[in-house]
Amino acid sequence: MTQDVLLLVEKCSHCFSYYDIDSGERLFSLGLPDFPHEFVVDSQSRYAYIGHYGVETSGHLGAGGTRIFQVDIAARTLARTIDIAPFNRLHGMQMDAQDRLFALSEDRAQLVVLDQPATDTAPRRAVPTGGIKSHLFALTRDGQTAFAMNLLSHTVTRIKPFDATVAPVACAPGEKPEGYALSADEQTLYVTCRWSNTLCAIDTATMQVKYQAPSRDDATRLYLYRDGRLVVTNYGARSLSVVDPATLRELAHIQMDARAIALSFHPTRALAFVSQDNDQLGYLNMETLQFDRWIPTQREPDVSRVVSLSSR
Repeated sequence: MTQDVLLLVEKCSHCFSYYDIDSGERLFSLGLPDFPHEFVVDSQSRYAYIGHYGVETSGHLGAGGTRIFQVDIAARTLARTIDIAPFNRLHGMQMDAQDRLFALSEDRAQLVVLDQPATDTAPRRAVPTGGIKSHLFALTRDGQTAFAMNLLSHTVTRIKPFDATVAPVACAPGEKPEGYALSADEQTLYVTCRWSNTLCAIDTATMQVKYQAPSRDDATRLYLYRDGRLVVTNYGARSLSVVDPATLRELAHIQMDARAIALSFHPTRALAFVSQDNDQLGYLNMETLQFDRWIPTQREPDVSRVVSLSSR
């Protein structure tokens, strides 16, 4: 038998946890060095790769971490640690369709690639983002193009991880671009600009803003649901917005008691799992746009991902 399990980084409890989705029970927590952050899972759900950001938030000072934690998901163990120094403050993490691992060093504003992350002991390549304080990035499925969100240069840059002879191409959509979602056809990049309180749609071919719209206060993260709708976490407004990608017009607004940090979608059920800064995780019904339930977590639940595992 298999069970759906939610993998969850609990950033301020410094661990990687497993939750049974049906019962809401925390099954296991794997302790990690302080302030793990973004993570990805390979296509076979064999390994999770967690970046060691090493400081609490992007506003905190410090060198941060230089390590990637490779977790054997089924065994619930830390398989190994990959130190990719001098690349530090590892934040954005992505994998392409070939299971190559991409990690973004916020401090150095460089994107590094591990072609065979299950066995590589160091990056195979690295390219500069062309921005400053590069926090998150979008990646095309083939891994040939990435789009970095650069918090201090207030730019989004298009880069070619496998061709360092191609210079980054910048777009200035607004102040402090952070959240992103790449359209299914990869022709449009949707971005939140936190200080401008705007949502933008960028043409990935020209790197020009096609259209934009006002957002709620301090829109941070942006997610593309499988039916095409966009979901925005409004950190300042303590709410979620459901947005039409064709116009960026708000279709629905969901007020919350706490601030949404991150969310993920169930791959088959109409559910979004919303991590909140009151140490609660909400089950948002994507059909009714109502929260079905809440479960308690440890300190600062953050990025999550659903996997199916053999039940023990």
